[in-house]
Amino acid sequence: MTGHVFHEQRDELHGITVVIHGVSGRTYVGRWHERGSRGVIMRDVAIHDPDANALPLEEWLGKQRKFGIAVQEKHMIVPNEEAAEVSLLSV
Repeated sequence: MTGHVFHEQRDELHGITVVIHGVSGRTYVGRWHERGSRGVIMRDVAIHDPDANALPLEEWLGKQRKFGIAVQEKHMIVPNEEAAEVSLLSV
């Protein structure tokens, strides 16, 4: 159907792969679904935890860009109080 917008009720980031830097120090990479009252709903998410990951953040992000998202969680909510900064995962 020409001109039909399938997700017309979603915000401009819906379906876009984003990087969320958390106040905890964790970084989340995945597809933005929507932001609700509980937080940012994401799909196909990889999580960088500086306490558990041997790779520095920029190197880890580079691998996500080059090889695709290493999905750890199919669906998750990043609480609003955790989601400090949001940017696009640019190639």
